[in-house]
Amino acid sequence: MHGAVLLDDRDEVVRPALIWCDQRTEPQVQELGTLFEADRLVQLTCNAPLTNFTLTKLLWVRENEPRNWQRVAHVLLPKDYVRFQLTGERVTDVADASGTLLLDVARRKWSTDVLGVTGINSELLPRLRESSEVCARVSARGAAETGLRAGTPVVAGAGDQAAGAVGMGIVRPGTVSATIGTSGVVFAATDRPALDPRGRIHTFCHALPSRWHVMGVTQAAGLSLRWFRDCFGIVSQDARDPYVELTREAASAPAGCEGVLWAPYLMGERTPHLDPNARAAFIGLAASHTRAHMIRAILEGVAFSLRDTFTIFQELNIPVDRIRLGGGGARSQLWRQIQADVYGHAVEMVRTEEGAAYGAAILAGVGAGNWQSVEKACDEVIQIAGELQPDSGSSQILNSAYGVYRRIYPALHQIGSR
Repeated sequence: MHGAVLLDDRDEVVRPALIWCDQRTEPQVQELGTLFEADRLVQLTCNAPLTNFTLTKLLWVRENEPRNWQRVAHVLLPKDYVRFQLTGERVTDVADASGTLLLDVARRKWSTDVLGVTGINSELLPRLRESSEVCARVSARGAAETGLRAGTPVVAGAGDQAAGAVGMGIVRPGTVSATIGTSGVVFAATDRPALDPRGRIHTFCHALPSRWHVMGVTQAAGLSLRWFRDCFGIVSQDARDPYVELTREAASAPAGCEGVLWAPYLMGERTPHLDPNARAAFIGLAASHTRAHMIRAILEGVAFSLRDTFTIFQELNIPVDRIRLGGGGARSQLWRQIQADVYGHAVEMVRTEEGAAYGAAILAGVGAGNWQSVEKACDEVIQIAGELQPDSGSSQILNSAYGVYRRIYPALHQIGSR
């Protein structure tokens, strides 16, 4: 999602793509803040400007690489560039396009207002389609490159988060997913474009017609654990899976880590702080603490960060009846239990782990006519593998720790601003 693939008039790549986590565009975010009065951009696109979004990357190239910008004839998102190579068609879906900051999310069309104010030519942008809509067919060249049959229908698809939500059955209000990959995402389907006036969460079109979703993002979720592994290693060097070893070690520390907290801002933060300059920290360390306390604090800190989104959902009256866990974090029994305890809510695990790929396959199946709708497809194929209830004792401890966690960012921000 959000990546900017720039092509010239011969369909050659102009420069390496600027991907979602590239933070160089902070000046362009500030520029958008001056171009649009007050919360006007949030009203137009349902989202606040962030360094992650595609528009900021286009503005950066225009301002810093004018010769490259003069060559740009087409802008595609990464998956849509793959489709272009496969079919020769320049298309995107409204779900992925929602993360460009160029889409009128409420009306599911490119925003003429944003394009006009920023001076981005609409002819640079691909055609818009709904996610399960057949938008192209495999070309003779694509068939020769891949072995797929020429003429095979290709649906518009979706960004990884919307597709992953489909793969987990998050297609109706009330069922919410919490996914821990490199980043962490809390995702809820809605029947309306639910707008947070402060822009702390993202409001995007969902991968279903006439449905939207709200999404909070933790920049460094699984990345926090990988960072610890890369910096400090693992105890058992012959472990087949270092993450299994790390979570096994963490399990020896008690809930709440005896006061140790982790603020997971290794790459700035999106929800709820919208701060690319936020920085991570361990808080509360004493000589009595061990590696196990620190590792468990990372697992808990990531869950606290995701809980921030649930807190915003509560403010906006977005229903949370069921929580389904996904991503690499859902493979860890300990991390699953920590999430149940932090959220204070039962959590479910789906039988199929590859949520985004599975969701993309469901969208293709709907486009091919195997099901009448995405909802009916999910009702038929999504299976729940198990459920975990929160532990009342641990949940009470972690609820108290979350209150302390909420005070960390303001303190870090005050220190960093000096």
